[in-house]
Amino acid sequence: MGSNPEAPERADVCAARPMRADAARNRARILEAAEVVFAADGIEVPVDVIAEKAGVGVGTLYRHFETKEKLCEAILLERLARLTADARALEDADDPTAAFFGFLAHVVEEATNTRHLLIAMMGAGIEFEQSAAEVKDALRDAVGVLLERAQAVGSVRTDVTPATVVSLVGATCQAAAHAPATPGCDLLAIVCDGLRTQPA
Repeated sequence: MGSNPEAPERADVCAARPMRADAARNRARILEAAEVVFAADGIEVPVDVIAEKAGVGVGTLYRHFETKEKLCEAILLERLARLTADARALEDADDPTAAFFGFLAHVVEEATNTRHLLIAMMGAGIEFEQSAAEVKDALRDAVGVLLERAQAVGSVRTDVTPATVVSLVGATCQAAAHAPATPGCDLLAIVCDGLRTQPA
């Protein structure tokens, strides 16, 4: 059969078409159910358990996520996107210092609440660095705005970069996940002391 020159154009249109409301609801329900099931029973749980908890058929689950790894990836990307939105909501806060350090505490708290989920995903060897590059860049940029405002009022060292902040908080979350005896908030307090402007 000959190729259809209009096919790529139609494919682009389909790709750009927004998801139907019912499909978007199903996707959200699947992500929510998967997050709960993975955290409780691990990554190896059968997908039909997730589908049942979400109230959808297995076929619907697979239409949204081709593999279990893609589903795990989507959960993490969704969480990063929510954190980015949370950071952006603080960009005009009256107290830049409280906004910056409060957001860092929020990130660690979110990681603590999903510690079992993160451990399960790390234990399964799921890598999503490449697919997460764009959303991680967006999060770093949002953190950068909070950082610059805190630096402008003199509460954070001027030699600190957004990438440094994200790396330090990420490492704090991972350390807290593997050492539950040491609360993440305690580890973050030490990190924040290092970020603050030191007295002359």
